[in-house]
Amino acid sequence: MKKIANAVLFSKLPYGWVRHSSALAVTNEILQNELENIKEAGTYKKERVIVSKQAVEIFVEGNSKPLLNFCANNYLGLSSHPEVIQAGIDALKKYGAGLSSVRFICGTQDIHKELEEKIARFHEREDSILYASCFDANAGLFEVLLTPEDAVLSDELNHASIIDGIRLCKAKKFRYKHKDISDLEEKLKECGDARQRLIVTDGVFSMDGNVAPLPQICDLAEKYKAMVFIDECHATGFFGVTGRGTEEYFNLSGQIDIINSTLGKALGGAAGGYTAGSKALIDLLRQRSRPYLFSNALPPPVVASASKVLDILGSASTYQELVHSNTMHFRERMVEAGFTILGENHPICPVLLGDAKVASHMADKLLDKGIYVIGFSYPVVPKGKARIRVQISAAHTPSDIDRTVDAFISVGREMGIIK
Repeated sequence: MKKIANAVLFSKLPYGWVRHSSALAVTNEILQNELENIKEAGTYKKERVIVSKQAVEIFVEGNSKPLLNFCANNYLGLSSHPEVIQAGIDALKKYGAGLSSVRFICGTQDIHKELEEKIARFHEREDSILYASCFDANAGLFEVLLTPEDAVLSDELNHASIIDGIRLCKAKKFRYKHKDISDLEEKLKECGDARQRLIVTDGVFSMDGNVAPLPQICDLAEKYKAMVFIDECHATGFFGVTGRGTEEYFNLSGQIDIINSTLGKALGGAAGGYTAGSKALIDLLRQRSRPYLFSNALPPPVVASASKVLDILGSASTYQELVHSNTMHFRERMVEAGFTILGENHPICPVLLGDAKVASHMADKLLDKGIYVIGFSYPVVPKGKARIRVQISAAHTPSDIDRTVDAFISVGREMGIIK
């Protein structure tokens, strides 16, 4: 970088010189110092570049050998299923690459309405509405539903998108201790004069793999005349007997008032999110939800791919059984080997390590053994709670799991993590 005149700076890049103002130069120095702090703490996240489709076996740039992927949200293994891919190709040819429009102008095709109807039927709700992501669904719900006369009560470990969405609303905000029913009840007592009370929780908490105590939450909701909202991103499609999520897992059919979830994990893995609930709620979201009103409609190939996954789930239940059996196999072998595995019999299987640098170093060593996993550390998880989050898929075989556990044991002993 060099100064030319009047405090204007230029930096040399492969494609030419780029101009920077002196103000930006100062900001860049501040940002660079912050980046150095992140690296020093061992929490800097590097993105590995995948050069193949998402599957159990993947190829990564710089590595000539195939790797076993144990960190994708591809719980059903359907992201690259031939029928799902073909559905996307057919929609691309028939409906084009995208709509170049928001839904209410000229961005709604028949396949969008069909998918919304399938989602509503899947969750046994009156209606549903599609978003570009579940982050957008969470960002667009609370400010529409809640006013200063209302109260929202949120689990302290809810996903960042829920936290951000709640920040946008003007309701009285209460945060209760993680899965602490007594604390939730105290908070419900505090907001007894609110017009509406909304209890908000993840169905499954993505960093820990533990499940919200929905039966007790629903009991309190009934007692204090509150509504219940759950984010089902890490449950839809594979959790519960038929994959209908945490509500089904606890046999609470129809007791959850609002469900938000994603198409970007088990349901095809491409993109998109949704809200499922009463027709009145969905109609109002179409009128006032800002992420819906000001974002392009979901691309046709994405819509068709997710729709095909729902068709597949409607005709087979073996996927859920495979996810469960694979999960138990991995958890049992890892615990037997001496590792601490968080969560509650969910395919999110966090291997708790504590130190961020240890988690990152172990993930690198596992990569050398052909196992693709990622270390998670602050700010994604609390300081001192770094981990490798292993995620199990229906597409994994028992031998895939055994090979991965054997690699963990080998590296764990080498690093002194287990005996």
